[in-house]
Amino acid sequence: MGILALQGVGYSYDGRTKVLSDINYAFEKGKVYAIMGRSGAGKTTLLSLLSGLASPTEGTILFDGQDVSKIDRYQYRSRYVGVVFQQFNLLPHLNAVENVELSMRASGKDIADKRKRATELLEKVDLDETLAKRRVLKLSGGEQQRVAIARAVSFDPEIVLADEPTGNLDITTQEEVMDIFKRLAHEENKCVIIVSHSPQVAADVDEVYELASLKASRKKKGS
Repeated sequence: MGILALQGVGYSYDGRTKVLSDINYAFEKGKVYAIMGRSGAGKTTLLSLLSGLASPTEGTILFDGQDVSKIDRYQYRSRYVGVVFQQFNLLPHLNAVENVELSMRASGKDIADKRKRATELLEKVDLDETLAKRRVLKLSGGEQQRVAIARAVSFDPEIVLADEPTGNLDITTQEEVMDIFKRLAHEENKCVIIVSHSPQVAADVDEVYELASLKASRKKKGS
């Protein structure tokens, strides 16, 4: 069993409107996954379930063998799962370093020198000291995305979830961002799960899961 597993997972709004049904996925550390599907297929709902923001109405989600519904939700979201939001969700009045530091404080983890770690993380996503001290509103979209990734991994989570992280980026920046995700998985042993509709993203990950018409089919890269 991987770090994260979905067993017969389904989700219905108001008990009647079914969005997901009988989803059986397994995710391992050290790999980049893409969850693909057309608009309305339930990608965002699935991301909410994986991040612990919502609970399945059917089935079970397991984190490291434990039922997520029986784990403290705040601890799960703030310590084990880092999320990169589609709209970045950075605090505009803070600079890049301060945004990353704030995430560390929220996690409650004992990180001795938060400023140093934040700076090192921003360097890892190719933001130098000058950019790190710049207010995020003064950064480009690609630079803000890098800050969002550094923030998501600032407390060293085992799982990184990303919602359409390349949707608003040009091709070159998209490739650079995907390289960061691959380094997180392949070099730092994170489980990286990307929700996307981009064929370019699907071609650049280790494994793809497809959502369509409430039926999930697993497609391995190259098959």
